[in-house]
Amino acid sequence: MPDNDPVTDARPDPVRHVLVLPDRDAAEEVAEALSERFGVPEEPHLVRDALAGEDDAEDAQWLVVVEDPAGALDPAALDAFAAEYEGWLEAD
Repeated sequence: MPDNDPVTDARPDPVRHVLVLPDRDAAEEVAEALSERFGVPEEPHLVRDALAGEDDAEDAQWLVVVEDPAGALDPAALDAFAAEYEGWLEAD
């Protein structure tokens, strides 16, 4: 009887991209534009990220969390896109 080859899962690990934006309005605009610009199938999640020790909404950044299960989105393109809204792509 021949030896069996090991079974491997060839799918890439899912990726999560986090875009950091200066305010809620920018984050909402980015979330809406992501599907048009990049074909993101799932609606991104918006998360308020208050700076340490600050309770004022003026001192909060907003995060747009994009699930990329196929690992198909280009991080450099996402970073450039976020920069159009005075934001950036959070590095791992």
